[in-house]
Amino acid sequence: MIGLELALIVFALMLLAIFLRVPIAIAMGFAGFIGSWIVLGRPAPMLSQMKTLGFDTFSNYSLSIVPLFLLMGNFATRSGMSAALFEAASDWIGHRKGGIAIASVGACAGFGAVCGSSLATASTMGQVALPEMKKRGYSDALATGVLAAGGTLGILIPPSVILVIYAILTEQNIVKMFMAAMIPGLLAALGYMITVAIYVRIFPNSAGTAERVPYRQRFKTLARVWPVVVIFGLVIGGISADWDWTKNGVQALFTPTEGAAFGVVATALYGILTGGLTWRGFWDSVLSSANSSAMIFLIILGAQMFNSFLALTQSPQLLADWVNMQGYTPLTILALMLLFYLVFGCVMDSLSMILLTIPIFFPIIQSLEFGLTPEETAIWFGILALIVVEVGLITPPVGLNLFIINSLDRDVAMIETYKGVVPFVLSDLIRVVVLVAFPGLTLWLVGVIF
Repeated sequence: MIGLELALIVFALMLLAIFLRVPIAIAMGFAGFIGSWIVLGRPAPMLSQMKTLGFDTFSNYSLSIVPLFLLMGNFATRSGMSAALFEAASDWIGHRKGGIAIASVGACAGFGAVCGSSLATASTMGQVALPEMKKRGYSDALATGVLAAGGTLGILIPPSVILVIYAILTEQNIVKMFMAAMIPGLLAALGYMITVAIYVRIFPNSAGTAERVPYRQRFKTLARVWPVVVIFGLVIGGISADWDWTKNGVQALFTPTEGAAFGVVATALYGILTGGLTWRGFWDSVLSSANSSAMIFLIILGAQMFNSFLALTQSPQLLADWVNMQGYTPLTILALMLLFYLVFGCVMDSLSMILLTIPIFFPIIQSLEFGLTPEETAIWFGILALIVVEVGLITPPVGLNLFIINSLDRDVAMIETYKGVVPFVLSDLIRVVVLVAFPGLTLWLVGVIF
């Protein structure tokens, strides 16, 4: 147990460094280096490994998806898609009680389908929808709460960078992860809409209504949304659908990387043709994507160094054996892991949480019996982990989405945003319980397609 005890000590010190504001990539890399030094008794092997670790890590072809999806999201943010989606949804249901809030959820889901970032979805949709809700008499609590919650749809509804990273870490099929996220993502959007409907009935003064828009105007604004549907359909459908036009059997139209590249080009063309993507916006998108990719890749490198230390100590296997010997039920262990994600997701971003915990949690999950195959267990757990980490983004008092939405209107008291998001957190927790109880909801679409 010496290796396991050393790993727990190093892990605790690494968490302390992260809470002291040390960048997570440096904290993980340094912890891995020092831990390996202690195990091996000298630094030379680790210094030798570092010469090739970067190349071995980043030569993974699947990682090329990350900057492409980030660029696709940046183009979508600057091309005016968010305004078109919100306007179409608002024209159709804005005249109903709470309709604009429900329209905001729908627009967040649509924008998340081409953006892939919770923070970007919350920020972009907040700039579009928050002024409209304020103008229509929506309470500060409901207006900011629904947008903070809606932002989390950006990371769950594919394409999702976090799901790509999880698939690479656990050696799962990226397309299967995307398909598994579809139904939970739609359930999240539906749950938020139902929450709004219940909220405005309990607190009727919290929401106003917009004027009823003629059907001619509704179809006109709806027509502006079709490029978003086409881009999402071709990217996700192209990498997952069965295009059996040959005698060689079932084939997909794109590989995931090719699909991401197609999405970048299609989103850029949309922005150029609509006038939303200017030359300056194009370069800002490229630079922003490059900066985000560099940050993500640096965190991945630090995680690889930490994983090398864990492999030397064999702590993931030892911890899995120890957990199995305690006699806890698989659902109890899963619930404790999800609780850990919920708590730490309040203070850490989702990518960092996944990279930090998967090397430790995944062997434990794989050693438990849930009545599923190892692949099904890996996919199911990945979706659950992502959902719970995202709930942390809207959990008071330190959910990141709450601060982003609140910063868009400084006149709104932070306590109002906290109050407004609580019903949506409850909706998320109910959804987690349902997905834990019925794994088939997550795995059904994967089984149908594959």
